[in-house]
Amino acid sequence: MKQSDAFDRLLDEFGRLPGIGPKSAQRIAYHILNADAAQAQHLAQAIIDAKNDVHFCARCFSYATDEECAICQDPSRDQTSICVVSEPRDVGALEKTGSYHGLYHVLGGVISPIDKIGPDQLKVRELMARLAKEPIEEVILATNPNVEGETTASYLARLIKPLEIKVTRLASGLPVGGDLEYADEVTLGRAIEARQELN
Repeated sequence: MKQSDAFDRLLDEFGRLPGIGPKSAQRIAYHILNADAAQAQHLAQAIIDAKNDVHFCARCFSYATDEECAICQDPSRDQTSICVVSEPRDVGALEKTGSYHGLYHVLGGVISPIDKIGPDQLKVRELMARLAKEPIEEVILATNPNVEGETTASYLARLIKPLEIKVTRLASGLPVGGDLEYADEVTLGRAIEARQELN
């Protein structure tokens, strides 16, 4: 059975989304086709509104609808701590834990020579400017524990240390429920380094 051009275009667009394979694209497309027109219109309008209204925060470069994001505008946040992350989605992941109450700084990526991304393509200058004018006492480096994330964290640590600001790195190690035999050497090494005394 030949699909219509409109349906094929819909499948094609969903297939371009990250993490959506052909089967998932098909399921989403059929769901939309089975929904009533108002529901489909709401989805389309939500996408258009997000593209028009959401931009980068002028201070931390996470997503915002005002000049600054809700976290930067919140006076109850710890103003002496900045958690440095690669992407805006990392802010959401950390916020879900409810464990961190300071500020954020989004780099907009990581150092990756293969992809021709160096410090100049990231929000490093902006981070250093914040450290010069804000009362920051600790910078938490929360880039991913992979080669690019480690390279970026090491680079930032070297830049920040002379400012006499405490620099910490998120602990990484074995996931809860993980098996030692399946962990790689780097993960096991990190788990040993980040071990804690039991009381």
